[in-house]
Amino acid sequence: MARGRLRVLLGAAPGVGKTYTMLEEGGRLAAEGKDVVVAVVETHGRAATAAMIQGLEILPRREITYRGVQLDEMDLDAVIARHPAVALVDELAHTNVPGSANEKRWQDVEAILDAGIDVISTVNVQHIESLNDVVQQITGIAQQETVPDAVVRAAEQIEVVDLAPQALRDRLSGGFVYPAERIDAALGNYFRLGNLTALRELALLWLADEVDSALNTYRAQHGIRNTWQTRERVVVALTGGAEGETLLRRGARIAARSAGGELLAVHVSSQDGLRSAAPGALARQRALVESLGGTYHQVVGDDVPRALVEFARSVNATQLVIGVSRRGRLSAALTGPGIGATVIRESGDIDVHIVTHAAAGDRLALPRLRGGALSVKRRILGFVVAIVGGPLLSWLLFAVSGDSAITADVLAYQLLVVIVALIGGIWPALFAAVLSGITLDFLFVQPLYTVTIADPAHALSLVLYVIIAILVSWIVDQAARRTRAAQRAAAESELLATVAGSVVRGESAVTALVGRTREAFRLTGVRLVDRDGTVVATDGEPVPGSSPLRMPVGDPDPRADLELHGIPGGDLDASERRVLDAIVAQLSAAMEHTDLAETAREVDALAETDQVRSALLSAVSHDLRRPLAAAVAAIGGLRASGPSLSAADRAELLATADESLEQLSTLVTDLLDVSRVQAGVLAVSLSPVDAADVVAAAVEELALGPAEVELALDPELPALRADRVLLQRVIVNLLANAHRHSPPDHRVRVATSRLGDVAEIRVVDHGRGVSPERQGEIFAPFQRLGDTDNTTGLGLGLALSRGFTEGMGGTLTPEDTPGGGLTMVVSLPLSHAGGAAAGAGDATDALGGAAGRRSA
Repeated sequence: MARGRLRVLLGAAPGVGKTYTMLEEGGRLAAEGKDVVVAVVETHGRAATAAMIQGLEILPRREITYRGVQLDEMDLDAVIARHPAVALVDELAHTNVPGSANEKRWQDVEAILDAGIDVISTVNVQHIESLNDVVQQITGIAQQETVPDAVVRAAEQIEVVDLAPQALRDRLSGGFVYPAERIDAALGNYFRLGNLTALRELALLWLADEVDSALNTYRAQHGIRNTWQTRERVVVALTGGAEGETLLRRGARIAARSAGGELLAVHVSSQDGLRSAAPGALARQRALVESLGGTYHQVVGDDVPRALVEFARSVNATQLVIGVSRRGRLSAALTGPGIGATVIRESGDIDVHIVTHAAAGDRLALPRLRGGALSVKRRILGFVVAIVGGPLLSWLLFAVSGDSAITADVLAYQLLVVIVALIGGIWPALFAAVLSGITLDFLFVQPLYTVTIADPAHALSLVLYVIIAILVSWIVDQAARRTRAAQRAAAESELLATVAGSVVRGESAVTALVGRTREAFRLTGVRLVDRDGTVVATDGEPVPGSSPLRMPVGDPDPRADLELHGIPGGDLDASERRVLDAIVAQLSAAMEHTDLAETAREVDALAETDQVRSALLSAVSHDLRRPLAAAVAAIGGLRASGPSLSAADRAELLATADESLEQLSTLVTDLLDVSRVQAGVLAVSLSPVDAADVVAAAVEELALGPAEVELALDPELPALRADRVLLQRVIVNLLANAHRHSPPDHRVRVATSRLGDVAEIRVVDHGRGVSPERQGEIFAPFQRLGDTDNTTGLGLGLALSRGFTEGMGGTLTPEDTPGGGLTMVVSLPLSHAGGAAAGAGDATDALGGAAGRRSA
């Protein structure tokens, strides 16, 4: 029986229309004569979705009793027994009630597919396993129900049911997604415009990657090696040389010429690790490619051109950028065509860009010879074994062998050559091969005790013996080189992993790097000294009177020196210097990161106080001017009119002056209460604050009762990290504005809630609202949006409220109230030092008290 086909409808968020689309497709298939059944569907009370079920066969659900509660689930056995052509299964990530055949609904779907039934299902992007943590970072909500990526990727069809974020919010506001009591909370939490936009992008990118993966699979299955230029992919080949940054920037410009272009950097390392590359330069180039929005890759291969082309084909690259050869003319003439020519020949339909650079070869230069793979001591020991072992072996063979044992003699000397090669490498082995050849001729080949050879066959044997000895010596030497290189590479990798792990585990990056440097190179002491002589970090003890090795840290302008004391042997070899270069590069980045973090902390502190100060000055200029002018005008009118002024006019002018001066007094008192000015800077004193207490104090200050204000305070909300006085000023101002603009038959609503590590205080009114294009204006100084009388706007002002909120590390944002009106959202971080809030009960009591005082 053929397995059924799975079709998945993917959505960015609830309410985009996945279930509606699934039922619509089911109805279309049924109209075409297909046998379609509804295995399970969740309408969530949406009338339009429920209407789409009409005309489709619905399979009864299975009832399961769990902890005394009657629940229903999809009846898997009934679906398989019914065996329709197509089954509609909603919510692929759903967790079944305990006692069901499978724990997850996607497992039920697998069973249905195995039975040969096609399935159309739905899933939201937040339920895909690999995206779960990303969605949590965006929304602050952890999803408990997930479906493995492999299940969704195995579907024959994946379609995104898309809806613009604002259109989804409009649907939500209209009551088409959730009931009315859930709309406000949903709009202010999960269904924020930014959240929906990020989730939509996440869904589209996930599907784009899936399409790309499917395309690569198709090309591999059909043996298609030609590049399909669905998008511009630029691969930049890095050698670790100085030209790398030039190549990367050129590649980035090429990729940027087309929409959706990708930049990939690749470094080809040899299998034996002997190909020279500067780790420090590669580390800097890796950081550069990531800053340019690209990705860094490393592949292993001794044939560099082939490895580059194969990598470019594997990623479906359209462009390959390489640097012009750094070899000189003589080197190119002796070694033949370089990497560039070979890459061009092998690239096929991939465009190759050869970029010139300052490091290109422009003079006659001989290639440098590499040193031996073995230490000097081992090479000396190899010569000693050859010099001592040769005479001993000759004496032994001369004593026991006869005239017919020339083959055994040759093999014995061959064994000596192999032993010498294993100990000392190729040069001692070559010496042993030549010496043993002469000895064989002198002692065992007729005529004896001469270097002449009577039999031509013996001469040929000796020549072949020397050749074989040389080849064996070379092979053994190469094996020793590769073994040592592998050991060295493993040690270097372990060192760098240890260094990185120390930083990841939370240790100070600079201190960890200095300590691991001393341990790695077995030094007596390591110090990082700033250019002004200050010791930034140290590990171990410097050797008195010694001259340390100094490495400048910082590129291009060194800012410190790394001092290495007590180097074994007095100096580092080339491989050790490569590792040291990598550590120095990391030290430079760590110091820069530390400085940037410190600067950021200082800037944040200055920015907080500057925001509050700027808002304070704006509010002073805003709020002082009008009541002061009103008071001056009233008093001036009293003076000018004199006794001719009527009693009613005199009383009105006195009332105006009295009201204006009282407002000025209140404003100055409020400003003095919140001011902790030192040298003209307003400081912010942050501490754990109970949001319910602050809301209650604000309601009491404004003398508002239950008829004017509705409180919906979360009793489990932890304490906020805020300045209590500043926060109360903010809430008083927002609450006063909301009460002033609300219709008489609507109460102002104040709600608190938690969203991840952030607490929100929402002040909701149902007034005329503010158009989206003007919402930014309400925070500007001198903006009243129509308020012109002398009795409004004398609080701290919305400009000051936003400045206070941002100074406390939070945000103040306006949102549309469903059904009309404006919602002001104060978001502040939670204080981990504080426990749960005192609860909403105290706030409710305070509200009642305030109402009693007002009615009195």
